[in-house]
Amino acid sequence: MTTYDDRASLTDLTATVERVRSSVEGVIEGKPEVVRLSLTVLLAEGHLLIEDVPGVGKTMLAKTLAKSIDCSVRRIQFTPDLLPSDITGVSIWDQQRRDFEFKPGAIFAQIVIGDEINRASPKTQSALLESMEERQVTIDGTTYELPSPFMVVATQNPVEMEGTYPLPEAQRDRFMARVSIGYPSPEAELQMLDVHGGVSPLDDLQPVAHAHDIVKLVEAVRNVHVADSVRRYAVDLVGATRNHPDLRLGASPRATLHLLRAAKASAALSGREYALPDDVQALAVAVLSHRLLPTAQAQLNRRTSEQVVQEILQRTAVPAAPQQQSGFGMGRSAPDFGQQPPRRLG
Repeated sequence: MTTYDDRASLTDLTATVERVRSSVEGVIEGKPEVVRLSLTVLLAEGHLLIEDVPGVGKTMLAKTLAKSIDCSVRRIQFTPDLLPSDITGVSIWDQQRRDFEFKPGAIFAQIVIGDEINRASPKTQSALLESMEERQVTIDGTTYELPSPFMVVATQNPVEMEGTYPLPEAQRDRFMARVSIGYPSPEAELQMLDVHGGVSPLDDLQPVAHAHDIVKLVEAVRNVHVADSVRRYAVDLVGATRNHPDLRLGASPRATLHLLRAAKASAALSGREYALPDDVQALAVAVLSHRLLPTAQAQLNRRTSEQVVQEILQRTAVPAAPQQQSGFGMGRSAPDFGQQPPRRLG
């Protein structure tokens, strides 16, 4: 149950996130839904995979988000010759001290930008597994905690196959959401020519929030209430992927947890102290689709994982809206939801 103090925290969240959103949208024109999803993942303590064709601003989005927050940022350019120790760090023998000294790798930052992550070998990609899940790195038997907040924003090109290694399922499952930026509208592209034609807008971009502000906002998101029926709805959606005939690999329990955390962050961004079924429904494609593996027959039929998730959303019963939601957080009980037939999306 949230308290009045938590309500104040959500008010602060709205103001802080609005500043970050405006900062990012000043560079990434015409993509408000992409910016919102990026902020949702940040406040839900997740990691973001930006997957799209070259030249649409994948790295620009990651760098803009990082620069809008006053925190430590490291960029890793993934290449075939990149070693795991370049990411995690290495212990070096110190002649004067006559002992090993640990040299932290690029992963020791609050926001880590992994550019073209699928260009590194699977061995190097696996160096991210522990840090992304447990927020720590173990080197030579010693465990080192990573700073907070901690977020990996990775980009990859889904079209080009030359010199790339597909992300393993275990790696993809650690990304909370996948987003595609897409081509801009003609108006946004014209505006981009004016803004980006002379100098890079990143040169004049100043931080509009501090790392400790983000930590406080993450705590506020954790206090967002989720009714039992909304939890059941998330479990039903994920469970349906494990029995779908067009999928040979469904979503994991980690996907359910990520979907719930993202729904809480989305509710907080909307100024609500409780998550709605609409929050879960709106995020299902972004959170679930990149974890799913279609069958060979589904691929022959050109069925994508996104289409499968949309079909599951259409078939799964949605909890009904509550009769009354006023007064929540002021001593009254949180809203609960009954069941109603699936709603048509869009």
